Amino acid sequence: MMRLTTAWTLVLAASSGCVAHGFQLPASPTPYAYAASSSTRSHAAATASEPAAAEAETSSAAPDGATNGGSGAAPSHAATYAEINKLAFRALQRECKSLGLPATGTTAKLRGRLLEHHGLARAVEEVTEVPKATAAEIEELCATEGIAFCDESDPDFDFKSLLSEVLQKSSVGHWKSAVRKLKSLSKRHSTPDRPVPREAYLAVLEACAADRLHGARASEPARRILEDMSTRGYEIPAGLANDCVQSCLGDGPGGAHDGHGGIDAALAMVAAAESSPDGATILNDASYGRLCASLAADGAVEESELVLRSMVAERGFTPPLGVFADVARAAAKSDDRAEDTLQVLALAKAAGYELDAIAAVEAGRDLLASGVVAAEKMDNLALGLRLLTAAAKAEGCAPDGGDVLVAEHSSAAQRACTLIHRRAIGKASADGNWKLAVKLLELMPKRGLRPATSVWRNVLSTCCKNDKSRKATAILLDWVTLANEGKADKPPVSVFNTVVNTCEVCGEEELTVKVLDVMRETLDTEGNIITFNIALKRLAKTGNIMGCEGILIGMLNEGLEPNVVSYTTTLGACAKEGMKNAPAASMWLQRMRARRVMPNYHTYNTALAACLDGKLESTFMGSKIAAEMVEDAEKEIACGLKGSVNFKSTLPDAYTKVLGRKLMKQLRENWRSGDIDMALAKSTTRVPLLKLVDFDKTVEAARLQDISCDVEEEEEVKDENAEQEYEFTLLKELHKDDHRTAMV
Repeated sequence: MMRLTTAWTLVLAASSGCVAHGFQLPASPTPYAYAASSSTRSHAAATASEPAAAEAETSSAAPDGATNGGSGAAPSHAATYAEINKLAFRALQRECKSLGLPATGTTAKLRGRLLEHHGLARAVEEVTEVPKATAAEIEELCATEGIAFCDESDPDFDFKSLLSEVLQKSSVGHWKSAVRKLKSLSKRHSTPDRPVPREAYLAVLEACAADRLHGARASEPARRILEDMSTRGYEIPAGLANDCVQSCLGDGPGGAHDGHGGIDAALAMVAAAESSPDGATILNDASYGRLCASLAADGAVEESELVLRSMVAERGFTPPLGVFADVARAAAKSDDRAEDTLQVLALAKAAGYELDAIAAVEAGRDLLASGVVAAEKMDNLALGLRLLTAAAKAEGCAPDGGDVLVAEHSSAAQRACTLIHRRAIGKASADGNWKLAVKLLELMPKRGLRPATSVWRNVLSTCCKNDKSRKATAILLDWVTLANEGKADKPPVSVFNTVVNTCEVCGEEELTVKVLDVMRETLDTEGNIITFNIALKRLAKTGNIMGCEGILIGMLNEGLEPNVVSYTTTLGACAKEGMKNAPAASMWLQRMRARRVMPNYHTYNTALAACLDGKLESTFMGSKIAAEMVEDAEKEIACGLKGSVNFKSTLPDAYTKVLGRKLMKQLRENWRSGDIDMALAKSTTRVPLLKLVDFDKTVEAARLQDISCDVEEEEEVKDENAEQEYEFTLLKELHKDDHRTAMV
């Protein structure tokens, strides 16, 4: 009896139901039945392609599809199961690369590799075999009279029922419920011999993809479905895959929509689609382009550039210009990836776009503007100017030129264009290339750029140094025109002085007068001291002493105190060859001392030169001037020089001694002609001249005690020298032939 009862129990446990005397008995929930169910599930898990990773994937992801986006940075220490389970797609890739593991495949495969590497993969439960009835027991049981056993249950009933619910929920758009039931169907009821059919995945995927993945909330479930289909070798419809990739990308941080979806989910979808059958042709250029733009917006310049290169070089796509512009803009903004903008421009050219034509559309101007910004950061002036030239050649940009639209594309582009032109002009000016400097300056207003005052001055100075008076005048007049229109600052007086000087040197009298007239109209002034000194120079060259005197009086009337250059230039009129006037030279020396303007060695040399007219009276005046110069030189040695040598020093130079010898020769001619007694001349007139010629920059000790030094404010001396330094340099450089008399 006991033996029969045991066999009966085993039969009940081995069947899902039985009929006894016309009644169906339910399966008994014995331990053997649970063990059999556990055995079935364990067998399904053991035969799955990714046991530990799939369990980690399904146990952590919420059915509503909330993505962890870019969160979950790769751990730098011994990772735990929970840490690895939180990593997003890109973080998983980075961690695999850092550990030397393959970084390709789906999310589950990447996570599985990390779990296995850290020894965290969960072991598959061992299957416990259910005791089976022996043949004798079954025979004895079947021999029982009056009992008939009939198993009418469907072994696939639960699978089919749940599958039907999955399809029904998907058909009405209940994507959350459909996802949960699909997960249950895959984990609890599918086996290698009875997998989840492709139709079920597609039905749930279509439900998730509706309404742009339901505002990207269904991104994670869609990503898992695509990965499962890829793992099982199911073909993925191209339209559905492209919709999922594009819909999960938004404009938020990490490419997310209000915290859902994002770049990591899109990258996982792309990896799943590419690893599926015919995966190389599933995704289109719109999906890759959207992904590329999102990566660029997220600051992942290197990754976006890799995707863009793959589109052009490997897949043969021709991405829209907007994709190139997005990647180039991100590269130009970064501090260390500006050079990548050149790679983007090269890819655009390889894709078939012509740089000389793309400025006709907004995206092309955006791309060129990013190139200009990057060129400025790299200090590649030639590249920046080349891109603007290419933009200017584009047709269809009327009424403005393409280069104007590129320069005005953004504040960053406008700043970069201005700096590139400024630096290029500075380099051209330093090289003395006045033609290039002028051309660049003329391009700036045409491109909507406002040259700074320093830029105008650089170009004008370069033209003046090359004696290009007409071009300098034309540039100055253009500057004045723009200033009157409010597009530039007014030129300072010093600029007018420079141009006037150049015109005078080149003999352009009409231009000189015209520039002076424009200065009066523009600045409402007669100029500054340099302007008056230039006018003095013009009169001094003609020997017009009275005209020079009138200029000096005009300076005083304007409230300008003549400086040492002013008086020295006036003395130059007295030293004009053939019109020498020693009395006037001596008088002007006295006048300048009366105005507390001390002569320097240029002044004395000019006055000495004015005395070389062969007359005895002029020789006397030359001797007197020589004595004053020696006295001032000794005082300078005793007290020290305060200020610039060019303005303050009175120490005789080589030319001074030449003039002294000429005056002694003139004195010798005077006594030979009987104008003066030789002995008297040697004992009186020649003494200061000899001291001047023999001056060796030393002073006797007794003489040093008799010299009293004047007290002068050091700050005032510094300011005065700073003003005169510019003046002296200007005059000396432009008129080297007359430097002996310090004329302008």
